[in-house]
Amino acid sequence: MVFKGEEKQEELLANVHREEEEGRAKLLAGKTNFPYLDLSFIPIEVDALKLIPKEKAIKAGAVAINEEYKILHLGVLSPNDKETQLLISDFQKSGYEVKIFIISESSLKKALAHYSSLETVKEITGQVEISTDALVELQKKITGIETLQKVLEGLFEARASQIVEAVLAGALILKASDIHFEPEKNNVRIRFRLDGILENIVEIPSATYLLALNRIKLLSGLKLNIREKAQDGRFGITNGGEAIEIRTSALPGAYGENIVMRILDPRVVKINLQDLGIREDDLTIINRELQKPTGMILSTGPTGSGKTTTLYAFIKKILTPDIKIITIEDPIEYRIAGISQTQVEPEKGYTFDNGLKSIVRQDPDVILVGEIRDYETAEISMHAALTGHLVFSTLHTNDAIGAVPRLIDLGVKPPIIAPAINLVIAQRLLRRVCPKCAKKRPLTKEELQDFKKIIANLPARAELKNKLDEKSQILEPQGCQDCHSGYSGRVAVLELFEITDEIEKMILKSPAEAELKEVALKSGMVTMAQDAVIKILDGVTTIEEAERVLGSFRS
Repeated sequence: MVFKGEEKQEELLANVHREEEEGRAKLLAGKTNFPYLDLSFIPIEVDALKLIPKEKAIKAGAVAINEEYKILHLGVLSPNDKETQLLISDFQKSGYEVKIFIISESSLKKALAHYSSLETVKEITGQVEISTDALVELQKKITGIETLQKVLEGLFEARASQIVEAVLAGALILKASDIHFEPEKNNVRIRFRLDGILENIVEIPSATYLLALNRIKLLSGLKLNIREKAQDGRFGITNGGEAIEIRTSALPGAYGENIVMRILDPRVVKINLQDLGIREDDLTIINRELQKPTGMILSTGPTGSGKTTTLYAFIKKILTPDIKIITIEDPIEYRIAGISQTQVEPEKGYTFDNGLKSIVRQDPDVILVGEIRDYETAEISMHAALTGHLVFSTLHTNDAIGAVPRLIDLGVKPPIIAPAINLVIAQRLLRRVCPKCAKKRPLTKEELQDFKKIIANLPARAELKNKLDEKSQILEPQGCQDCHSGYSGRVAVLELFEITDEIEKMILKSPAEAELKEVALKSGMVTMAQDAVIKILDGVTTIEEAERVLGSFRS
């Protein structure tokens, strides 16, 4: 048993020993004309620490304290030591300006302790391995958000690598698309985006988050010493033999850096047309347009509505060995074998507009443009569609009809828009109701009235499978161990705006959006609201979910 008096005595002796060490270091600094530094009061930057392997640092009695613009601040026990001089010489040969500081043994030990934050990062290559065994064990424990919370709460005192691995493993098991770390005044909130909805997972202590933050920044190639500026990075994980990319965004906030990690797991994303939940009559139109050798197909909608995924599904549908497909994306979302995918790099001069000019010279049959953002990109894309290429692209508009005025607003002339576009698709993603726990209920009188009004002019091609009358039943979400929220997976609701001969002639006259919509509806366009009602009656989704995404169905 150690008594309080003995503890205090030991503490006093340790302080005396440390003062003697610091005194010797100061004396050596005076003799060698190098500045003295006490690392008890100086933060060690882990970015600099990475420059010297721990074994080499111990051997040379030296530690990298700070590095910026090839100026390295190096703490050493003795500048005349042979190993220390070799280390300094190596850095100088590599183009570093080395500034030497004399430190004590205690300071060196304190600095060496920081290597624990690099414990699992042997080489910062941006690729980490989550072991299959670890995932299997976590899968046994994690059946939903509640069990994931318990696992994470048990790791508050764990190593940084364990915390990050547990969060990533939980996200993969729950099929999350994003992980959000949100610092607050007293703790840090972790949220997952599940089927498009952010769900609270757990709150962790700020000290635990700082460990995880450094680990995430190291893996993502972000600067640890930059905390007041936004940074973007990426790394990969291997899970079950599948390469999964993680895109990291760091943003300064009132209580620390906010981190969002986007998970690009190819096993979760459905890029086959039959998996997107598109109605058969819409599929018929899409397949007909995909068979055309020229023209443009636009996918429209807000961020996160699945536009790019739909275009990838189109590419997979038409991909054959005898056609050449080139993409220009920002960034490349998922890799597809058999096509040439390129990514914009503005800092190197490879932008959408000049990249497109280069792509056209490569003689492709099909071109995918990640997004039309400006006049130049729109103009080149349209001309490509008019000169023997099938072009796919995305555009930010609220509905399919809105693509025409949006392009005119960008500066594209109607005589180019009208013949270039074949089809515009607007879409949103709705959560699928969980089939395991959903319960049936009859439509209310008000809901029946609203539904009848929405589908009043439904084209014959979209005939209802389930009759809409007083006996109609729909599903309500409940929530179970499998789904947690009452929903599982997502489905697209679409509206297809075909550019018929009549509509092409109208576009040439720069018509109002309302006029275009009136003609499109008469030509057989099914709106997103109508598609949603069909899917509600078919038991695919719910009224609550459709109204959350599309707005109220009330008359």
